[in-house]
Amino acid sequence: MIKVLFVCMGNICRSPTAEGVFRHILRQKNLEDRVEVDSAGTHGYHAGEAPDQRTQRAAAVRGYDLSEMRARKVASQDLSYFDQILAMDHNNLDVLKRICPLDRHDRLGLLMSYSKSFDDDEVPDPYYGLGHGFDLVLDMIEDAALGLVESIEQQLREGTAAEPSTEADTARPPSD
Repeated sequence: MIKVLFVCMGNICRSPTAEGVFRHILRQKNLEDRVEVDSAGTHGYHAGEAPDQRTQRAAAVRGYDLSEMRARKVASQDLSYFDQILAMDHNNLDVLKRICPLDRHDRLGLLMSYSKSFDDDEVPDPYYGLGHGFDLVLDMIEDAALGLVESIEQQLREGTAAEPSTEADTARPPSD
């Protein structure tokens, strides 16, 4: 099983969108039993809250239901549990690099590195913007999520998916 964690700042806009889009694509490709997905924030000030209403509305228009998700902060256990930890921007990637042990840095990256249609390497935070920013975020995340699924499909075909190295790597982190 490949385990993917999407990370933004508060876990109420970008990372839950990425989780919802990615889950949807996994279901379409019958991969939901081969890939585990979650999302979290580098900051915990929205912990326990549902995704931003504007995020939920924009996602619902495209057929994604984010209503059951709840924000949480990245836990230290996440850094060993997840095979890929994908940040939405450089600021959040930098936070992850500071809290992640050096021998785990190969698990860290940017979601947009999987994009085929956008040159941007960051998903912009739509929180303080107008409503149209949420549509752009969805466009970018849908594109990158498709690229990520293609990469995972290739890993599964080639048998190169990361194997957990210790028992700690296989234990699901407790949710807050």
